[in-house]
Amino acid sequence: MHVLHVVGARPNFMKAAPVVAALREHGVRQTIVHTGQHYDAFMSDVFFQQLGIPEPDVNLAVGSGSHAAQTAEIMTRFETVVLERKPDLVLVYGDVNSTVAATLVCAKLNVRIGHVEAGLRSFDRTMPEEVNRLVTDQLADLLFTPSEDGDLNLIREGVDDHKIFRVGNVMIDTLIRLLPAASGVERADDVFESPYALVTLHRPSNVDDPATLGQLLRTLTVLSREIRVVFPVHPRTRKRIEDLGGWTPGSNIRFIDPVGYIEFLALQMHATLVITDSGGIQEETTYLGTPCLTVRKNTERPVTVTSGTNVLVGEDMSQLLAEAGRILSGEPRKSSIPPLWDGRAAHRIAEVITAAHIERKAPLAETAVAGK
Repeated sequence: MHVLHVVGARPNFMKAAPVVAALREHGVRQTIVHTGQHYDAFMSDVFFQQLGIPEPDVNLAVGSGSHAAQTAEIMTRFETVVLERKPDLVLVYGDVNSTVAATLVCAKLNVRIGHVEAGLRSFDRTMPEEVNRLVTDQLADLLFTPSEDGDLNLIREGVDDHKIFRVGNVMIDTLIRLLPAASGVERADDVFESPYALVTLHRPSNVDDPATLGQLLRTLTVLSREIRVVFPVHPRTRKRIEDLGGWTPGSNIRFIDPVGYIEFLALQMHATLVITDSGGIQEETTYLGTPCLTVRKNTERPVTVTSGTNVLVGEDMSQLLAEAGRILSGEPRKSSIPPLWDGRAAHRIAEVITAAHIERKAPLAETAVAGK
């Protein structure tokens, strides 16, 4: 059996790594294709060594561009790879343009598709990622969901439940494996020496609009009177802050350079609370038990709100400050780790894939594992 993995950005590699390892245990032949959708300076040799996977077999080197141009370029270059490599199954991850582009190519070539992290919905089609999710899930043959809400979303959309397998969260597989390394992280500065609120902001809705960004920065200034604020600033966000003008970080706001995954995991572990607009961080803080305030109106990961540590504050800065105050006063919300977020999601995926390959003529439901 030959499985081809399609990844387009650093988070995709972190989701693919445990699946690659689990399929390796089953003796499955594998190819890793990096579309090159996102350039990431932290994807060095050390990055792949930490994840325990080889560097990609193929790099399409697509680069950035508009959504249409990027998706089209990935499709054009990826089709050649599929025709040459002839995989039995193509696995796509998450909701980036690489995911939907590879899915469209495979659907037209009649190559089976598995979607890892299927069924997530924000119900906001102004988000390009939401469109990618919807299209991918309608075309995929095997849909691997991280939580019950994913199953329900797919069924509501008419997806055959024989295709749906609730396996848990592969991102948590990687987190659990790298926790010992994160626990040993030391910093040359004094960041870990006193309580802090960790901030990450990158979504265009928050950083590209000067009025919204200014409001966020002023709110962080108010918060910094109560607790130190540590802000790993992406170069693009830093440029937006500089362009804004009229605001300088106070003495209790610390801008630091972006860090790699293990270092950032350590920052989350030590933080008193996290303020973010990232989907993956909502999941990681839920597993770690770190209170999380998400500066978004919606989330495609509602289980982090219903079960986890996450609170959506939207654009309401007064709510952000109120929720932060509640956390600082020692009143964190009750939370629990969602079912199947146990570090074994990739093994469940591998079991479904190998069983489905061996028993091609059997209904996929007969090969289901956890969650069915």
